[in-house]
Amino acid sequence: MLYSFTEMNGPSTEVNMRDRTTMYRLVDTDLFRQLMRRTGNGSPVTGRQLARAAGVAHGTVGSLLTGEQKTLPEEKAMALAQRLGVDLLVVFEPVCRSTTTVQAYAALVQPVEEASA
Repeated sequence: MLYSFTEMNGPSTEVNMRDRTTMYRLVDTDLFRQLMRRTGNGSPVTGRQLARAAGVAHGTVGSLLTGEQKTLPEEKAMALAQRLGVDLLVVFEPVCRSTTTVQAYAALVQPVEEASA
């Protein structure tokens, strides 16, 4: 679907949104650590175990814990949350362009069909 950025770049700028994946930001590093200490089944999980089970690099988990990395693609965020035994939105929140919330982004763009009406 094509979207038109009306406020940021003028009405003629269009972007193909199919090429973008929704990114998810870690809500709280301390919560993430706490959930690793007591997962959904009550047992602890190390960073390496969590990474292996979720199919992500162990450096990714380490970077999330240190705050060096704040966002992940949806697929990876879902895999981590699933291994922790919680819903995705307990530990992650959706963002666009790594820093803009979905709600703020939606206010900036509108489908091209609506923009031309």
